[in-house]
Amino acid sequence: MLKKNVLTTLLVLFAISLTVVYADKRQVVLDRVVAVVGGSSILYSEVVATANQLVEQRRAQRFTSDRDPMNEGLEELLKQKLLYNQALIDSVVVGMEGRIEASVEEQLQAMIAEAGSVTDLEVKEHMPLFNYRDILRQRITEQVYAQQMSAHVVSNVVVTPGEVERFYKKLREDEKPIVPEQYVYAHIVRFPSSQEEAKRRTKERLLDMRERIISGKSTMTILARTYSQDPGSAMKGGEYPPGPLSGLAAPFAEALAKLKPGQISEVVESEFGFHIIELIDAPKNGMYHYRHILLKPIYTLEEELEPTKYLDSLSLMIKSDSITFEEAALKHSQDDLTKMNGGLVTNHDIMMRYNANDVKYTATKFRREDFGDRQQDYINLIQMKVGDVSSAFVTTDINGNSISKIVKLLEVIPTHSASLEEDYLSIEEMALDDKKSKVFDKWLKEKIDGLYVYIDPDFRKGEFEFPNWVK
Repeated sequence: MLKKNVLTTLLVLFAISLTVVYADKRQVVLDRVVAVVGGSSILYSEVVATANQLVEQRRAQRFTSDRDPMNEGLEELLKQKLLYNQALIDSVVVGMEGRIEASVEEQLQAMIAEAGSVTDLEVKEHMPLFNYRDILRQRITEQVYAQQMSAHVVSNVVVTPGEVERFYKKLREDEKPIVPEQYVYAHIVRFPSSQEEAKRRTKERLLDMRERIISGKSTMTILARTYSQDPGSAMKGGEYPPGPLSGLAAPFAEALAKLKPGQISEVVESEFGFHIIELIDAPKNGMYHYRHILLKPIYTLEEELEPTKYLDSLSLMIKSDSITFEEAALKHSQDDLTKMNGGLVTNHDIMMRYNANDVKYTATKFRREDFGDRQQDYINLIQMKVGDVSSAFVTTDINGNSISKIVKLLEVIPTHSASLEEDYLSIEEMALDDKKSKVFDKWLKEKIDGLYVYIDPDFRKGEFEFPNWVK
């Protein structure tokens, strides 16, 4: 550890070296070091930027703080620098290089687009692009490491049912969360009967694209921008930043793992549709850098309307009491997750998507924001009364595939204060967040006491959440 007088000298020299001349304003601004945590410094400009971000966030949330934004901004940066230094000490961050580089380039390209050109951005930031890229890389690295370290600190925190109950009983009435209106409903789903034919047409289109790429008549990047139906990558030429295979659909991951750099896969079918994949470069630390083209089966209007007509007839039979909705779901629904349960809709498909297998999180009550990809369901449900059965409508499933369905509204739960009996998971989440916050605060206080922290005297007078920053 540096002695105090040596450190002070270095800080002064560093501050002087950061003098920046703003020619457009014809004045000199000194961007000085205002704090040091471990081996990381905090600049005045960083505090200003963070304070402005906090103000904008609060404004968007319609929330104001009694604290000075500059003081809040400084404390946020003090926490980030401490977490970053501790992450380096504990080596808790592994294999994040690809994610960091991808974030750097994504932000850089966005800033270039906003500025107008590379030259305009260099003028705005008063430095060459390669220098600004290094600064941005360090900034994002610190943020990623801090996030990972923060998650690591509370990764083993759990709450027992007893703790949840005690937490709830301590809440004042005005502290209990308000649960918005919720819907419980069932559905019957049908796919176009021409599904296999549509799949065949889609495979043929991708095979044609693959041939054009291999023969040099086109590139994966151009074809992805023109035809890919993946909203997350189409405009980037189908490219994704490096990531692990574990985050990909199994058939996609298996095909990607077999590729050599520059090689194009055969057509791969996943729950999202059909793909051709190109491995961009050799995997590093288990991180795969690739691009792909995604196509989903496309139906003619006649093919798309066929299951809708089928379900409209079924809906009329249910409304005339010729068959119950539950019987119709069992006999006619093509949704294997719900047809055995009278068509009752749950979040099980979403849980499967994210490998969340704990059955206690299975939900049958949906708030407006919970419908996600099922917005068409919500639009129909809000026009219905309990017990009503809708007419057939065309929508998409969680993977974006075209489907037709009818829905039955089973129950509407009015807006209410959360209770243990009806809203246990919401209360449990609050209790867990509260416990994690206390564990993290205790850990942070101890780390502040054990780590070198210096704050410029001009910045020590503000209100700190953790007063022991000032030593």
